Amino acid sequence: MGQLLGKERLFSYLDKFGFGKKTGIDLNGEGEGIIFPLSKVGNIELATTAFGQGISVTPIQQITAISAVLNGGSLLKPFVLKNILEPETGNVMYQNETTIVRQTISEKTSEIMRYALESVVALGGGKAAYIDGYRIGGKTGTAQKVKDGVYLVNNYIMSFVGIVPSNDPQAVLYIAIDNPKNTALLSSYTTTPIARRILLDIIEALNIPKQEGGIEKDWEWSDKVYYEIPNVVGKTKEEAKELLEHFTIEYSGEGEHVISQSPEAGERIEDGSTIKLMLGN
Repeated sequence: MGQLLGKERLFSYLDKFGFGKKTGIDLNGEGEGIIFPLSKVGNIELATTAFGQGISVTPIQQITAISAVLNGGSLLKPFVLKNILEPETGNVMYQNETTIVRQTISEKTSEIMRYALESVVALGGGKAAYIDGYRIGGKTGTAQKVKDGVYLVNNYIMSFVGIVPSNDPQAVLYIAIDNPKNTALLSSYTTTPIARRILLDIIEALNIPKQEGGIEKDWEWSDKVYYEIPNVVGKTKEEAKELLEHFTIEYSGEGEHVISQSPEAGERIEDGSTIKLMLGN
């Protein structure tokens, strides 16, 4: 890929996305990262840069760049402080505004990338971050650590970038684990399960609704499978039992027909979950 792009084009995109220089975030001590000067890029530097070795980037650079990939291509200047209020009156004394630094890619390319990142979670190495009913995108990362100019053996930073929802992103999550122990040295096993739990909290905090039309997960034998609950109101007890074959049924009331059900029809819940049926005549 690096050879196909050529060093000028590859490094022009590194520059467009802000790698190798500070983002200007309102925090002290921000690093620039390390990128090869174009004049010193030969075939080896081109190859290693293409797969992420020989360079270093900061987490805020990662988040800033991935946000540009997702939002239609606009690289934004990040900030922590939203505003400063006058304590007595509540008047806004200072307000941070959205600042577009530059355009990086086209809206069409951004749309393709949102789909690609969703496919990573549904079909690829990010499956453990999949949340049924929500369109989650993401990408795993594995960075070999360096000491005294030498790459360490079995010593990595495992990372994951998660996006929710992938078709209309409202939040980006970056999580990294420094040198995890007693686990497979793959980010798909280490960071993605943790990211899923945090993404569930983000969904709740931002009140993100469920969506249809996402990429269906490529299920594995160990995965929790979800099924949509059919409408069994008005059905006989035996008919309801047949339709609810994937669930545990809990009955209440007397009679041969279902007069209400909980949860309601249309909701997707985990295989084996309990459905409560009220019976009557």
